[in-house]
Amino acid sequence: MNQTPLQIAEQQILPGRRTRVDIPLPSLFTQNRVVLPVHVIHGRLAGPRLFVTAAIHGDEINGLEIIRRLLATSILRHLRGTLLAVPVVNAYGFVRLSRYLPDRRDLNRSFPGSESGSLAARLAATLMQEVVRDSDLGIDLHTGAAHRENLPQIRAALDDFGMLELASAFGAPVMINAEVRDGSLRAESAALGVPVMVYEGGEALRFNELAIRAGLRGILAVMRYLGMLRGRRSATPTPAIARSTQWARAGQSGVLRQIKPLGSRVVKGAHLATIADPFGDFDTPVPAPTGGIIIGRTNLPLVTEGEALFHIARFEQTAAAAESVEQLQSLLDPPDDLFVDSN
Repeated sequence: MNQTPLQIAEQQILPGRRTRVDIPLPSLFTQNRVVLPVHVIHGRLAGPRLFVTAAIHGDEINGLEIIRRLLATSILRHLRGTLLAVPVVNAYGFVRLSRYLPDRRDLNRSFPGSESGSLAARLAATLMQEVVRDSDLGIDLHTGAAHRENLPQIRAALDDFGMLELASAFGAPVMINAEVRDGSLRAESAALGVPVMVYEGGEALRFNELAIRAGLRGILAVMRYLGMLRGRRSATPTPAIARSTQWARAGQSGVLRQIKPLGSRVVKGAHLATIADPFGDFDTPVPAPTGGIIIGRTNLPLVTEGEALFHIARFEQTAAAAESVEQLQSLLDPPDDLFVDSN
């Protein structure tokens, strides 16, 4: 069945067309124009409508590169359905290298927004109206916060109908059945009947090649699962579902010397790192509060007592989860073939 024309921000996109729609947003105080850039690929044949968003937190830039590579893949010529890709949602934070809006609001706590509210509310309302509302599925790309790095992982409401299969299709080594947070894109999209999975990987203001490749491979795998792209899905790790997570915290302020890298399998009580007095008076170990896989960690060596240092996910079968991490690394370490259109 052929598609019908698509309308975004008063612009009509015909089936089989590819374009970019720049949706006007409030200008900067310098009067410089700000837009919400939406890349639209509207296939000739009917199919699902998928949106992919990045940089809702303006300093989380891995998603920008994932979307750039996604839009460059030649296989999208054969797209069935519609892809809406927004590489930078929070342009205000992006130009300031900041997670937040200029008034320090968190955009991902401002949905569904309002046309007459704060800057964050107006931006949120525009995204919901023009991109989210009539979509079938969303993938929201994130990283760890400043000085915090995350292992590639999917967070979603895995108990919702069909979401476990979609999240598994993505192929990240770890899946977390995460509750939605009020005001988040994921929560408010779900209220409209549009499920959203969150991909986390890497660190704010840093490109992480493994996280970028894993994100790109995952999006293409989901599109193939949905029937939007032709061909068989590439080999992916068998994801492991975390049953809970826990942070290892600093028991002492000082200088952190890390021992266990991201993705490590640890047992309860394992020596994760050492906190040292910069003047040489003490050396305090950081033990693992539980067994599992390290899915997040701080990269800042200066820490204060009580600070979250290592994020550990617990699994029914920790060995299987560790194997998934190793599979991902072995898949993505060689030169990637994602840009080869074999169809």
